[in-house]
Amino acid sequence: MRPPRIPPMVTDLVQTALSVVDGVEFAGLEQCPHCGGPVTGYDTRQKKFAVVLEGEEERTLSVRVKRFTCRSCSRLCYADEPFYPGTRIGSPIIDFYFTKSAIMPSGRAARVIAAMGIVVDRTTWKNYRDREVPEIPQAEFYGMLLPRSILSLSALAAKGPAGDRVRGSDILDACGWPSRWRGPQR
Repeated sequence: MRPPRIPPMVTDLVQTALSVVDGVEFAGLEQCPHCGGPVTGYDTRQKKFAVVLEGEEERTLSVRVKRFTCRSCSRLCYADEPFYPGTRIGSPIIDFYFTKSAIMPSGRAARVIAAMGIVVDRTTWKNYRDREVPEIPQAEFYGMLLPRSILSLSALAAKGPAGDRVRGSDILDACGWPSRWRGPQR
């Protein structure tokens, strides 16, 4: 089966949107999501946000997420981050998958994402396919429906001068956080 035709402008926009997240730190957490108690810093973890193709090479885009311990219930909790609970790739990619799979078979949606240079294995899509998700805000761009999270991240990339870092809070706003799909915390 041949890969779907994607306008190059759309592929560039998606790649730019995802790249703006690379290296960003997420360190904000007001209180324990489990009991509401005060939190104290614990450490910072690097998490894979996405894998994209640059030419023939795969490039891993990572973020840093601060972890905290609760002084009341002693649980470990993460700073607000652009990941849905129980997922290992960034929420904009999952938004993109569900936006596409709402209008086409899930296998074809996965091929569209792969044709844009986003590397996600088939097993991951199978694991996420049957999840219940909230309504994902979307807009049309060059005849293709895209989640607003991708469009907002792309706008962030266009705003910032070269070399400037985007703040984690700006990324969270662009991704629509806090999300209604947060569910129970890890």
